[in-house]
Amino acid sequence: MTDWYYADSRNTRHGPVTRPALLQLRQDGIVGEATLVWRDGLADWQPFRELAPELGIPTAAGIDAWALEPVVSTAQDQASDGAAWRPVTAAGGRPPGSPYAPPTASLARPDTVVHGGDVVLAGFLKRLAAYAIDAVIVGIASAVIGGFIYGLLGVGGFGRGFWLEQVVINSVSLVLSALYFAWFHSAYAMATPGKMAVGIKVVRPDGARLSFLRGIGRYFATILSSLILMIGFLMAGFTQRKQALHDMVCDTLVVDRWAFTDRPELQRRELGTVTVVVLVLVGILTGLGLLMILALLGIAAFS
Repeated sequence: MTDWYYADSRNTRHGPVTRPALLQLRQDGIVGEATLVWRDGLADWQPFRELAPELGIPTAAGIDAWALEPVVSTAQDQASDGAAWRPVTAAGGRPPGSPYAPPTASLARPDTVVHGGDVVLAGFLKRLAAYAIDAVIVGIASAVIGGFIYGLLGVGGFGRGFWLEQVVINSVSLVLSALYFAWFHSAYAMATPGKMAVGIKVVRPDGARLSFLRGIGRYFATILSSLILMIGFLMAGFTQRKQALHDMVCDTLVVDRWAFTDRPELQRRELGTVTVVVLVLVGILTGLGLLMILALLGIAAFS
């Protein structure tokens, strides 16, 4: 399968991408008719429109009913040649063979990297709130799945059965957590449900999306951050780029959800309502837990 490359309006090269992926980028408005593209075997970069026949896009020469008309698309297209182009029928109706007219509005892809704007880094408190949400989700899922697997084993009793249950649940929690964080961090949103709720995401230093394997490695690096008395997590509040230890190990950043996009002005430096509410709940639950521990210690001391 041929790999394709394309350059954005800042002449930054992207790729490799497959032919279907390149066509999808064109449909989404990220690649314009004047966007320079290249594949192995071409002597030089060429505008997308010049390679339309090779990519299997119908033209006026191939289908008499089709023509190209200018239509304002994305800011990227306007920066390149002032307009994008779309195929239409001679009567301005639907393309042949399609029951629906193609959409004229482009949709932004959340994993499209845009450089040059301000980048708001996510601080320790936002990350703590996001982790609290994710911990609840993973904890409930692990208990349910682990309990189901333990039930299939058919081992009862408080002694051996109790410890086996803990081993099963903890093993399920480890595997499920690794898959949970790696999958969400490598998905288009680049964020777990907890991070989505507080408005942050995990990226590479250049804003690119993490691979699934890097996501797996980052999760296990968080175990290293916790083994040193949670100091690895606390580092996010003091390092220059607000990186925790596992971020440094895996070369990642946690930033606002609108960082490295074409709308950097939507980034928020304040905590936000969701973060504040979650932090208050975490504080209350932590306080109640400490009071319970002190009460139990007091009862044990006077018994």
